[in-house]
Amino acid sequence: MGRTISPKSINGWLAIDKQKGVSSASVVRKLKWLLKAKKAGHAGTLDPDATGILAIALGEATKTIPYVMDALKSYQFDVVFGHTTDTDDATGKIIKSSNLRPKNNEIKTIIKSFNGHIEQVPPNFSAVKVKGERAYHISKNNDINFTLSARPLWIKNLTLVTRVNKDLATMEMTCGKGGYVRAIARDIGKRLGCYGHATNIRRTMSGPFTLSETIPSEKIFLELGHEIEKNILPIHTVLGHLISFECGRADADKLQKGQNINLPILMKKQNENALALLDSKPIAIGTHDKNKFYPKKVFVY
Repeated sequence: MGRTISPKSINGWLAIDKQKGVSSASVVRKLKWLLKAKKAGHAGTLDPDATGILAIALGEATKTIPYVMDALKSYQFDVVFGHTTDTDDATGKIIKSSNLRPKNNEIKTIIKSFNGHIEQVPPNFSAVKVKGERAYHISKNNDINFTLSARPLWIKNLTLVTRVNKDLATMEMTCGKGGYVRAIARDIGKRLGCYGHATNIRRTMSGPFTLSETIPSEKIFLELGHEIEKNILPIHTVLGHLISFECGRADADKLQKGQNINLPILMKKQNENALALLDSKPIAIGTHDKNKFYPKKVFVY
């Protein structure tokens, strides 16, 4: 019989540069198996055809995934003018076409209207749930027509980088949670009256993570575990926005049991999230009221 290998206590973050043609879930599964990690999860799906930063949490770091999910993300992508597809990207079937092609000044004028708070309808081929079923599952049945509801999205900036040719333009976007690049490309083409879809989507920033600190996902599939493990970043990499304080061993033990403690420092704002540390290692995220700290998320090592 084969030997059963026990999961390891690995806690932290990895910024992976996902290659084209693999799903986000497959990268997480392979990495979890390769590192023998107890838990693993990603902070924001990338389409199989998209590349770039896939932030993956390991072990106790999975409790901090919402902080990256809620953070700003940046993308570079191409908009193909003249066609819209059923998937809103180059992998789909063309459903509408036009011979019109926009001028650069028209593109720049239109994309100004996308900056700020907008309403965005997600692509039908997306993970949005419709009556408990993923939209992409429903979309595979050509006999069913449906339209997803618009959702609020904040776009910090959307800019034209370069006009490659009459059919293609490269753009950059930084946005908040829930943004679909494919929907942006679709809507740009629609407003310009020429139709459009996205291609060459690349995530260049995800919260605190940038491309400069990523590991190519090819290394995961080549099973270079030791090389990957040395690049694991600490849990608090994604918690730099929180006020933090050091506590002693006795207080750390209380926090890990879910008990409140007396604050060792004076905090100005009440009920604000804060991070308790023991020897610079995260112990708990919680709120404080007057001189008390109340744990909400506890890290157990």
